[in-house]
Amino acid sequence: MDAGGAVRLGRPGQDRARLVPLVEVTATGHGRMWSGERFIETAIGERLAYRGHETVQRGGGERTTIRLTDSETGLAAHVTLETRAGSGCLRARVRLVNEGEVPLRLESVSTLAFGGVVDGEGGLDDLTLHWADNDWLAECRWRQDGFRKRVVPLSRSAHGHEGRGCFERYSQGSWSTGRHLPVAGLTDAEGRAWLWQIESSAGWRFETGEREGAAYVALFGPDDAHHQWRHTLAPGEEFHTVPAVLVHTQTGGLDAAFGELTDYRRSIRRDHPDHRALPVIYNDYMNTLMGDPTTERLLPLIEAAGAAGAEVFVIDAGWYDDDAQGWWDAVGAWEPAPRRFPGGLPEVLGAIRAHGMTPGLWLEPEVVGVRSPLARTLPPEAFFRRGGLRVTEHGRHHLDLRHPAARAHLDGVVDRLVGEWGVGYLKLDYNINIGPGTESGSESAGAGLLGHHRAHLDWMASLLDRHPGLVLENCGSGGLRMDYAQLAVAQLQSTSDQQDLLRYPPIAAAAATAVTPEQAAVWAYPQPDHTLDEIALTLTGALLGRVHLSGFLNLMSPEQSGLVRSAISVYKELRPELGRARPFWPLGLPGWEDEWIAHGLRGGGATFLSVCRRAPENAGAATPSSTLAIPHLRGTQVRPEVLYPPTADATAEWNADAGRLTVSLPRGNTAVLLRLDPVAANA
Repeated sequence: MDAGGAVRLGRPGQDRARLVPLVEVTATGHGRMWSGERFIETAIGERLAYRGHETVQRGGGERTTIRLTDSETGLAAHVTLETRAGSGCLRARVRLVNEGEVPLRLESVSTLAFGGVVDGEGGLDDLTLHWADNDWLAECRWRQDGFRKRVVPLSRSAHGHEGRGCFERYSQGSWSTGRHLPVAGLTDAEGRAWLWQIESSAGWRFETGEREGAAYVALFGPDDAHHQWRHTLAPGEEFHTVPAVLVHTQTGGLDAAFGELTDYRRSIRRDHPDHRALPVIYNDYMNTLMGDPTTERLLPLIEAAGAAGAEVFVIDAGWYDDDAQGWWDAVGAWEPAPRRFPGGLPEVLGAIRAHGMTPGLWLEPEVVGVRSPLARTLPPEAFFRRGGLRVTEHGRHHLDLRHPAARAHLDGVVDRLVGEWGVGYLKLDYNINIGPGTESGSESAGAGLLGHHRAHLDWMASLLDRHPGLVLENCGSGGLRMDYAQLAVAQLQSTSDQQDLLRYPPIAAAAATAVTPEQAAVWAYPQPDHTLDEIALTLTGALLGRVHLSGFLNLMSPEQSGLVRSAISVYKELRPELGRARPFWPLGLPGWEDEWIAHGLRGGGATFLSVCRRAPENAGAATPSSTLAIPHLRGTQVRPEVLYPPTADATAEWNADAGRLTVSLPRGNTAVLLRLDPVAANA
């Protein structure tokens, strides 16, 4: 805090000019002090002054609330900063209260802003920027570049001003991760890392740039410029920002930072027995029934899935389809299709239970097809609207879960499926991007989207309150809504809809950057026309996450079935480790076209390592071996053991002095799961 009462995050004695105000706010009539693309250096942010603070100890951590006020507008900001003992995580939220006499029209509010990152001569030249592109079928594609290539030096001394730009990434519409992950970071040459995550299912944005020779980072929820978010704060009213977290580690680079972030994600989510049981899930959709289930088709799959070791069987899309024109634009009532299930859907659910599995169903609760009767019977206010018109996207309307009729409808559906039919698992999908949001009265579209998503999270939590054993899978056309607003409530996250077994490995390997391993649902879809190498490849990719088994298991040969059963047996032995292990990447985060891909989990004892070698298009470029850096085992004698596949044509040689493992896979398009156990000195 300086003499004027301004509060900034930084190290003791750090140059104040290199820091940024603790909270940055733009409001109509109160913009920025230096115009450009940056959302820092705001007039209100500069004026917010210290009014008091309090710190409380709770649950092994510390919570500090800093109170700030702007004397010109009467806006008060209550900044809550949370830390945990022994952790490098700082979680932030801001509560704004209008203590003035006139309404204030907010246009952007930072959740967390901090500067002074790697200050000093030459420091920015050593910074590397990391961010993740995301798309349907191509999730978690991490990229990196030198900070100075994205934030160029501009000879500030010659101009007297900072630049007007920054490096930014942001969401667009209602797919929170449809373009990028709300996770990014900076690393330096010394192994230090700054990693951040924004927890929003509606809009979000982060920016990083240069301020007085140091890097800064600012994290936001929705804003006017990118999300059509405006929020009028009347006197006495308050607004809460979305949460965000900063992870800072002194050594270990990105691996160490993602380890801290993984532990943090576990600490903020709703407790649920699924996080400890981690049952094997069979889902009939991917590369199998593809939304066309019937009793006749399901019963053989149910028997085969149970025999393979599955513990949950999910009937995916199509179970409600009894429409000659197709189900896509007719969904909403969620009643079973009689022609698909002549004996009734409960008969099939009973067969699932008879084979020792929990029955599950697919549901897309937030949409109503334009041809559904519900599109006419629910009140207009129960749907997303803009300009007074109901929004339509890809043959669907969108429910606004702030409306009691919309919520009552969905409560009735779930209570019937779970309470009456005994369904224990719901896959909640979301396959349209509805755009900026909904306008109810005078609210902006972005404010409507944020309001709906907060109501959606409350609705999901209420389902778990009423049905404590129910498991909810979060799916957004694969991984297009993969954020920790959702994942603090839902038990699992779909990582992709990718159907090509050779395109899935980089997604599976990088999934732990977006979601904890025990929440990361990874498809494994072996088929009777696959080679044994292909079956082992698709199964191996899922073994360090949550196995989402699929495929026509009922048509496999005994040898193929044995390979599937072996994978599930290995998974059940190692899964007790998943919920407390941290991820790491011994070849770095995977590239989309990489030949060699590796990711691992390290816990209290053993280290598990999944290694995949894809055959390059140019066979002459093939490399049958790869050397992986595993620094946490350097200096330790280790015994590599192949866990899967049981007949892997693979070798692994350990160099304890260098902390490196050389893995050989003579054939392309193969994979192996290894366990690395330290060997006792007297062994």
